[in-house]
Amino acid sequence: MLNWPEEGAAANGAVEQWSSPGSNRMLDFHGDPQASNLVVLSDGNHHMALEPSLRAFRDRFPEVEEIFYATTPPRPILDLLRKGRIKIGNFILSAKPHLFLAPPHVLDGLVADGHMTSHRPFMKNRGSVLLVRKGNPKRINGAGDLARKDVRLFLSNPHTETVSYRGYVATLKALAIREGCDLSFLEATSSNAKICFGNSIHHREAPEAVAAGIVDAAVVYYHLALRYVRIFPAHFDMVRLNGGVDATDPDPGNVIGVTHAGLIGDGGPWGKRCLDFLCSRQVADIYAEHGLDPADPQAFAD
Repeated sequence: MLNWPEEGAAANGAVEQWSSPGSNRMLDFHGDPQASNLVVLSDGNHHMALEPSLRAFRDRFPEVEEIFYATTPPRPILDLLRKGRIKIGNFILSAKPHLFLAPPHVLDGLVADGHMTSHRPFMKNRGSVLLVRKGNPKRINGAGDLARKDVRLFLSNPHTETVSYRGYVATLKALAIREGCDLSFLEATSSNAKICFGNSIHHREAPEAVAAGIVDAAVVYYHLALRYVRIFPAHFDMVRLNGGVDATDPDPGNVIGVTHAGLIGDGGPWGKRCLDFLCSRQVADIYAEHGLDPADPQAFAD
């Protein structure tokens, strides 16, 4: 089991810790929701860049004191917003968000429901790559190798993480047509000899499956793979879907996902300031370090 590093934007890190890696980790809930003056709910795959961005916001505005943020797929944080609380194992979390980050169609739904009046483009990814074990023992160098009988692939769940699943499958199908290979196994919607589907949080489940040898490769966003090879260098290598190792210029057909951001209600005393800060050149530079780019560069202030 991977030993994930601590994450969070808390002002005071001197808090007693207690956790069991096999049972009670809650890796995508950061901080103290009861003590926080700013609550941010975000889709989870860009958590590695959101953390330093929120830390930078707190450094700029120390009077905000505590920040709580969640980085799950949209469904759990939508439940938290709409129902006021969610159950995580035996723990019940209640929080009232001020700022919500998610794919634009998700935020369109919040506008329709009256939770939000508008939203703006935030960040986009650089397409998808393959995550493999260190040294790439199966010599997987592109989409064509995924068709081999000895290669098993991890994909996000088609029912609980539909945005990433559809993007990953569309990317692989486009590359299969270009490379003339048979990836018809992608039509399956349940785990089998060729595919292991995640459960609900693929940005944690994919590297765990690769590290444990359950699969030989996982298709993930470039910035996720970049994160894994940085924090777990002894476990992983990254392979671009055309055989390279970089993804600053994704291949045609590699689906690019976009995240938008908007205030819940009036955003409380800190939401508007945080949203403006997130759409700044400083934050764009932070995200670039983690393999993401502004969805609309013209909208980012210097």
